[in-house]
Amino acid sequence: MLVLKRLIAFLVTSVTILAGGSAALAADVATGQPHPWQLGLQAGATPVMNDIIWFHNFLLWIIVAITLFVLLLLVVVVVRFNARSNPVPSRTTHNTMIEVVWTVVPVLILVMVAVPSFRLLFLQLNTPKADVTVKATGKQWFWSYSYPDDKFEFDSLMVADKDLKPGQPRLLAVDNEMVVPVNKVVRVLTTGADVIHSWALPAFGVKIDAIPGRVNETWFKAEREGVYYGQCSELCGKDHAFMPITVRVVSDKDYTAWIDQAKKKYATDASRATKIAAAGDTK
Repeated sequence: MLVLKRLIAFLVTSVTILAGGSAALAADVATGQPHPWQLGLQAGATPVMNDIIWFHNFLLWIIVAITLFVLLLLVVVVVRFNARSNPVPSRTTHNTMIEVVWTVVPVLILVMVAVPSFRLLFLQLNTPKADVTVKATGKQWFWSYSYPDDKFEFDSLMVADKDLKPGQPRLLAVDNEMVVPVNKVVRVLTTGADVIHSWALPAFGVKIDAIPGRVNETWFKAEREGVYYGQCSELCGKDHAFMPITVRVVSDKDYTAWIDQAKKKYATDASRATKIAAAGDTK
């Protein structure tokens, strides 16, 4: 009876966790941020991230199969080849078939892993023809975004706890969001103004260093409208944890309207220096 009760409790707990994970995944699709009780990676919003999730799950199955196989071998060795079962030890020194198998099978497994791995690397590193280019500059401790094709730039600072609006996540919301159109190739150029930072957005499958004196390049193509959150992922000083990344993906019509507003707002935004100085005073 005790074993049965424990089995029932385990099943109930598993179902509860999976249900919570499904709910978190559904919410994650809409908001592009982590959630309590989330299982696995954030839901992908780009082709690259979808491939990363597939590759992650593919490797997980391989790892589980290898682990179970090794466990089975250990159990067989313990049961069949202990001193009690074999009072006279075997003097076997070579087994050609086993040596061939444990050489060929790992090679085949590595090939199975290498092919999709290289494919994913090429997908990430080969930037398609861009529809929009955005330059992200990491600074201590905020991000500046430049739209070179439209000739404006703005700073993106974290919203303080006291200024958060309903629905804005703590430590992730910013005052000025990076805005991009849906289903368009966005090329992101990154650099650093002082130390090394890292521009990372989990839902897009993007993580690239922003290095002073160097320009790195990555890309994404967001397939769903929404707001997606990330953070600096390179330790860059005392306020490293307070320079979030927020990208809002909108329709072509809304993006065109935002560009028109942004050109007027940020072209001669005299308040930028004041806001940066104020942010430094509060930290």
